[in-house]
Amino acid sequence: MDTKYLHSFISVVDCGSFAEAARHLNLTPAALAARIKALEEDIGTTLITRAGRNVKPTDAGMKIVDRARSILRDTRDMRAIANNDEPLGELRLGVATSTLAALTPMLLRKVYARYPKMTIFIESGASSVLEARTMSRHLDAAIMVEPVYATAKGFEWKLIKREQLVVMATGSLRDEDPLRILAEQPFLRFDRSLRGGQIAEQYLRRHRIVPNERLEIDTLITIAHLVRDGVGVSLIPDWAPEWIDSLGIKRLSLPDEPPARNMGIFWDTHGAHAKTISMILEEARRLF
Repeated sequence: MDTKYLHSFISVVDCGSFAEAARHLNLTPAALAARIKALEEDIGTTLITRAGRNVKPTDAGMKIVDRARSILRDTRDMRAIANNDEPLGELRLGVATSTLAALTPMLLRKVYARYPKMTIFIESGASSVLEARTMSRHLDAAIMVEPVYATAKGFEWKLIKREQLVVMATGSLRDEDPLRILAEQPFLRFDRSLRGGQIAEQYLRRHRIVPNERLEIDTLITIAHLVRDGVGVSLIPDWAPEWIDSLGIKRLSLPDEPPARNMGIFWDTHGAHAKTISMILEEARRLF
C-alpha cells in the first residue's frame, strides 16, 4: 500500500471536499480521486461518500482514519530515526498564531541553516488546541504559551521567551500615562479565550480599569494595524517589538511589575524528533 494514498485519504477527510484537499496536496481533483479509488480497491471497500457538495468517510472509512494517521506518523518517524544525524523525515510543528509574524521565521532560518534537507509542516492555532494535538501525536511539537496545568508524563514544556504586556497606542497620542490611556481611549481587546487576553483582563481588573471596549479579536497582527490606523489602543504581549516599531506605534511599559506571557516549546520527549526539537529549543534560546 502506497502511503501517499493514505495521506490523500486523510486530507479528504480533514478538508471535507475533494477540491480543497486537492489544493492542499497540489494535485488536480481527478488525480486525487484516482488515488482514493486505488486505495478503496486495495482495501476492498468504499471509504469516501458524497454528502451534497461535501464528502465524508463511510463507516468503513471512519474505522480506519485513526489507524491511517498512525501509519503515516510511524512512517515519518522511521525516516527520522534512520537519518538521525541529518533529519529527513517531516517535522510537524504547531505554532501559536501570534508567533507566525516574528518568532517562527527567525527559528526556521536557524533550523534550515543546520538541516537544509529537513521538511517541516506548520500548523497554526490556539495554544490549547496545539497542546492537545501534540499530546495526541498529530504534531511532533508546538511553539505555544506555557500550559496552565502540569504537563502529562513524557511531555515537556520549556521557556523560549517572556513577552511583557505593553500598552500599544498610535504615535499621535500625547498622553504617556498607560493606565489613563487604557481607561479613556477606545479599547481593542485581545481575545479572552487566549492566555494573553486572560492576562490582560486580570491586569485591568487588578487596577480597576473598565475600558471603553470597541472590539475583541484573536489576532495580534490585526490589532497592531488597527492601533496604527487610530482605531483604538490595546493591552497585549510585546511579541514582535521590531515589527511593531516599524509601524510607528508607541509601546508603553506598564507600572508595578507588568505581567508577561511565557512562550516556549512543548513536545514529546521520547518522540522520534526529540533530538531535532532540542536543537530548535537551543537555537530559540540563543535568539532570545
